[in-house]
Amino acid sequence: MPFKILEKEELATGVFKMVIEASDVAKAARAGQFVMVRTFADSERIPLTIADYDAKAGTVTMAVQALGKGTKELTKLIPDDSIADFVGPLGTPADVKKIGTVILVGGGVGIAPVYPQIRAYKEAGNRVISIIGARNEGLLMMEKEFAAESDEFYVTTDDGSKGHHGFVTDIVKQLLDKERAGEYDGPKIGRVVVIGPPILMKVATNMMAAYPDVEIIVSINSMMVDGTGMCGGCRVIVGGVPKFACVDGPEFDGRLVDFDTVMNRLMIYKKEEMDASKKYDEECEGGVCSKL
Repeated sequence: MPFKILEKEELATGVFKMVIEASDVAKAARAGQFVMVRTFADSERIPLTIADYDAKAGTVTMAVQALGKGTKELTKLIPDDSIADFVGPLGTPADVKKIGTVILVGGGVGIAPVYPQIRAYKEAGNRVISIIGARNEGLLMMEKEFAAESDEFYVTTDDGSKGHHGFVTDIVKQLLDKERAGEYDGPKIGRVVVIGPPILMKVATNMMAAYPDVEIIVSINSMMVDGTGMCGGCRVIVGGVPKFACVDGPEFDGRLVDFDTVMNRLMIYKKEEMDASKKYDEECEGGVCSKL
């Protein structure tokens, strides 16, 4: 069945919020899960983390960054258009429980999937501190939503165009050091969750070596084909053991993830991806695409 696009909005430069009519997926969705999307019958499958869901309205929200052919193809669609395939929810839901204080970190397009986790951790009785970061102000998104739902909220930009001039990890370190010095007034910080580019998650995990009593959870969005564990394409090494990000994850204990393998595998088809994207841009020159 086709899945209708109900809303489309540019959240940040090249990043689009897309609200999809998918009642069955919405009813079963939980924070931390993802969907596999195929724009047209002959399009590639794209794994996209669920940015929000509404079981009553029967809608699922995604944040899509138009980078490669598949995401460009998807983000050219408009409200009332339909997507050929929308499979989910997939993956293991986030391990949400009462911990005390949880720090939720979103970097770049990874900001959007952090949002449903704020609600989930709050509902479980936690104090939630959220931190979002991007290269510049134009790439930030969902600031009002995060500020409204979080107990504390921080913004960072690499170039200093808004908020803290630096990285999200700077704020995480400041908060943990403040607690260590006895200057933090609130339940103990027991967990840090980071969603974003692999290099961000690797740096954050390395930094957390100085805070062994605090959990570090990361979300691995590796290369996927089917999203159900059959193809084996999304292999990631966790604690020295091969795992599938699509069924065993996407969330893992960051201290156990082999990030070098994750990043190397993401580069395997980089040339082919760039060639496909360039060809698609040429076919769509002037705004007229061969598919539309």
